[in-house]
Amino acid sequence: MFFKRQFKQLLTMTLVLLFSSMASASTLLVMGDSLSAAYNLRQQDGWVSLLETQLSQSHPDIKVINASVSGETTQGGLSRFSSLLSSHQPDFVILELGANDALRGYPLDQTTQNLETMVEQAQNAGATLLLVGNRIPQNYGKRYTDMFFNLYQNVAEKYQLAYLPFMLENVALNPDYMQNDGLHPNKKGQPVVLKNILPHLLPLLDKAN
Repeated sequence: MFFKRQFKQLLTMTLVLLFSSMASASTLLVMGDSLSAAYNLRQQDGWVSLLETQLSQSHPDIKVINASVSGETTQGGLSRFSSLLSSHQPDFVILELGANDALRGYPLDQTTQNLETMVEQAQNAGATLLLVGNRIPQNYGKRYTDMFFNLYQNVAEKYQLAYLPFMLENVALNPDYMQNDGLHPNKKGQPVVLKNILPHLLPLLDKAN
């Protein structure tokens, strides 16, 4: 009877610790396009996988879900977003979409509206967001490229979001860090992309702890 009682107590303690750990765990959802989907690379070489590896050491309670899809537009992202929020219930969201809208010449007011709808959906679900901006080549015209770049700041200010203006800083114009298409970072460029993101992301994760 003594050993049976001890076993029950040990089992109860184990279950309490297990459920306590599960309750304190957090989820980070990355919602992006090819820049976050490790385009033309092995998944483990992309910045999201590198982030997951780093967080496993510094923030082991955070689970990373990469919902990024190459070629994704804000409209495509919006069509998937509600379901992703429901299924993963993320505590944090990195929103990195819009470049494909601009490259296809979509109206930027629609891009803005799509981003704002996703921001509102995430905030209503209780998630903390990091909005990641981007730039497009100047051959699209200075007025359009400037308007595209500025729309992210406008959204960030409107919703008081953490905001990274350009994730490819010190990467985009360095041929050592870019693939031959001139649009996507190569394997060597991925850690630099992560380095750009971390100063904006880590304060959000630390603040929540």
